[in-house]
Formats: sequence, C-alpha cells, structure tokens
Amino acid sequence: MKEDTKQSSSRRRRAVPPISVAPGHKRKFQGRLLKWYARHGRDLPWRKTAEPYEILVSEIMLQQTQVDRVLPKYREWLAQYPTMEELAEAPIADVKKAWYPLGYNIRPVRLHSIARESVARYGGTLPKEPERLLAFKGIGRYTAGAIRAFAFREDAPILDTNVMRVLHRVFAGTGDAKKRKTALWALSEAMIPRGKGYDFNQALMDFGALVCTARDPYCLLCPMKDFCKTYPFQPGRPFQPARR
Repeated sequence: MKEDTKQSSSRRRRAVPPISVAPGHKRKFQGRLLKWYARHGRDLPWRKTAEPYEILVSEIMLQQTQVDRVLPKYREWLAQYPTMEELAEAPIADVKKAWYPLGYNIRPVRLHSIARESVARYGGTLPKEPERLLAFKGIGRYTAGAIRAFAFREDAPILDTNVMRVLHRVFAGTGDAKKRKTALWALSEAMIPRGKGYDFNQALMDFGALVCTARDPYCLLCPMKDFCKTYPFQPGRPFQPARR
C-alpha cells in the first residue's frame, strides 16, 4: 500500500498541470474565432462532404503535406477509388502508384489496410465510436477526432500542429508545447462551443495556417491579441512548421 502511495505521488508530481483559461477569454476566443472563420475560412473540397471515407482520405493525405499539393491528388484519388470497397479490392501496387507523388509512402499502405478492415468489419464504412476508430492501425487520436468532428459532426477535439500552436501561444505562452500535449488535448476539448465542433475545429486549423503561422504570424491583425499570452510574438520559439 505504501509503495502504491509513493508511485501515485510520483505520478502526480510528474503530471503536466492543466492550462487554465479565464471564462471571459474563453468566450472571446470562441466568438472571435468563429466570426473570423465565417469571413476567411478556406474553400476546400473535403469540407463539402460528410462521407467518412472522403474525410479519412483527406486527413491521411494532409499528414505532413501542404494543402496545395493535396488538392489535385485528392480529386484524382476519389475518381479512381470512390468508395472504401473499391480501394480495399485494389492491388496494393496500384494503390501506391496512385498515391504518387505525395510521398511518405507508408500512408497509402495504411489507407489500404483501413479500407480492407472497414469492409471486413463494418461493411465499408467507419464507426464513430472513438475506441473503435482507434483500433484501426493507421488511425491515431487526431485522425479519430477529425473523423468524428467532420464526418459525424460530434464535438470531438483535435490537436494537429496548427491547433497545438494556436492554443499554446494564446493560452500558455511559455514552455515547449510538445511537452504539454496532454494539457493541450484537454484544452482543445474544453474550448469547443457545444454543437459547433465542426466549424470550431476547422476554424482552429485555418487560423493556424493563415494567421497564427509558425514563423511569421500576423500578430497585428490577430483578433486574440488583447489576451494572447505570446503577443507580440518573438521568434525562436520551438514550434514545427504547420502541415497545412
């Protein structure tokens, strides 16, 4: 019992503290972000569908790849493999060839594997339960959250590079965001306005891609600058380039 108590105390000491947000700042952030998105959100083809397979394809393609490179391949891919069943039936060599030139060639293999498992277990669709999504090899926490938010319109959190950077800059300000992922996941979930997970998550990603960019953010134009803990941004903070 004493040993268990010591281990529990040790875990508590090592735990990353949560990121606290004043209620007024939370409301401002939500309202201003959604207003900004209504005016400046990007027109992207995967935002015109609620088909889980099409959402999955876009999310896998966008891993480590810029939007402008994904756009033509996304359309080509869906023309060649419009359903999970057709992808599952395709020879893996053809699937890899169809992926070119996006790179990171493990991704088409994983997508093909997900398609085959989807057909075998769920009749060619994807489940919306997080534990079932995470059981697929190739679907991690972010992709599962994106599928739930964008295909099933659930208030599910996401945390990609852009979202992590925005939330950490605005509400934490110091330290290494990568070491606070647990706290940032919790913050991402807590910030979602009820019933608006789709727009809010899309807005977060666009805001990180267009305003709160990795190296040269547009701080003077930022609607969050009056309460952002990083304003004005100083170069040299440890953030990785955005994927979008």
